[in-house]
Order: sequence, then structure tokens, then C-alpha cells
Amino acid sequence: MGGDYRALTFCCKPGYSLTFGFKCKRDQTLAELGLSQEDFIKIKEEFSKENRWDSDKVCFGSMAYCCMRSGGCERRDLSLKRRYPNLELQEIMKLYFKKKKELAKRILEYVKDSQDNKHINALLELF
Repeated sequence: MGGDYRALTFCCKPGYSLTFGFKCKRDQTLAELGLSQEDFIKIKEEFSKENRWDSDKVCFGSMAYCCMRSGGCERRDLSLKRRYPNLELQEIMKLYFKKKKELAKRILEYVKDSQDNKHINALLELF
């Protein structure tokens, strides 16, 4: 619903109707970047498999699609607790946001490799 290109890490899986779909800028952002929905899904799902983030409890079957809701999400938080059972919730959330940062970087690096974009290079320098 806003933010720069790094916000794609918190976006839902394309192809589903959303309650706040009229506010969603995911498809516009993907188009700006020249990133197809298929490649976006592929990047997120590969990341999910590598980090064992697949879960039948969360939306779209993967925590890679979970949002930024820092106030909590019952399904996401339950899945994270199951994935990281030896950590306290505060540590889990720190790890969750660290992993989301890694995913954002992966998305931007994929786009950077397919086009020359100074804005993307500037964002990647922030990592």
C-alpha cells in the first residue's frame, strides 16, 4: 500500500482478490520494475522453501507473503513460533524482519540483474 520497492517483501501473492485491493500498489510496482507476477511468485516461493517458511496456517501457504503487521497476526505468529520453537517472540520477530529484509534484497537484485536502474542500486546500498 506504499513504501519504496523494498515493500514488495510484504506483498500478497498475485491472483487473489484482496479486501483493500483498491489501495494495493503491488501490480503497479511490479510493472514499474519490469518484474512479472510469475517471477515475483517464483522468488518468494524459492525463498520460502530455503527458509522453511511454508505453512498451511498463513495466507497463500508461505510466510514470504506475510505482511508487516508489527502488532501481531495470529496465523503468522503461530507459524513463526512453530518454525522457531526455541526463541522468544521478540527474538522471532527480529529474525522475521531480518529475513524479510533478505527477501527484499533478493527481489531487488533480481530486478537489477535484468535492467539498469539507479534507483534500485541506491536502495541496494541501504542493505
